[in-house]
Amino acid sequence: MTGLLALVRRDLRLALRQGGGVGTAFGFFLTVILLLPLGLGPDLALLERIAPGAIWLALLLSVLLSAERIFQADYEDGSLELFTLGPAALEMVVAAKAIAHWLTAGLPLALAAPLLGFLLNLAPDRMLPLALATVTGSAALSLLAALGAAVTVGLRRGGLLISLIVLPLYVPVLVFGVTASSPGETAPPFMILLAIVLVAIVIVPFAAAAALRAHLR
Repeated sequence: MTGLLALVRRDLRLALRQGGGVGTAFGFFLTVILLLPLGLGPDLALLERIAPGAIWLALLLSVLLSAERIFQADYEDGSLELFTLGPAALEMVVAAKAIAHWLTAGLPLALAAPLLGFLLNLAPDRMLPLALATVTGSAALSLLAALGAAVTVGLRRGGLLISLIVLPLYVPVLVFGVTASSPGETAPPFMILLAIVLVAIVIVPFAAAAALRAHLR
């Protein structure tokens, strides 16, 4: 656990120093939310109806936009190879990088989503379900982004390949996340969303570590 926390702190410091990935993700998210009402017009009923889906799509694409950076910097400076030879298990390194990505890209956007929902005429009673769903679902988005980044690390046009690999995996998160944020019964879809996160926590570190080992062999 001490090693995991040390790796998370390292990646957080690097992300804050570089700043590009976090700023780009938040800028894209904010731009989509701001421009959507202008494109759809002043129909408040329409905006309220599509608000959960629009916010989830913006969140999904924003997290995906910064996915390539999860392993790329460590691959370019040789740190990734040292991680494979070091005492820490590569699975723990993957978990730490996914957590750092969630803390710097997924979680801030998820927390901002209900506040920006006012721009889409989101109903006040939808704020809490949306916040719970986006915070929970964003963890799965970051984990799956780490898997895609591991499979494509070091490849040219890796960002496009990550999109092709990860987007199909994002579909269940998107479907149950939007359902858990929309009017109606939200508990069952939220529990399924939570189950997706737990399954990703178990599977992704091992799958991504195997992909990294195969690439660096």
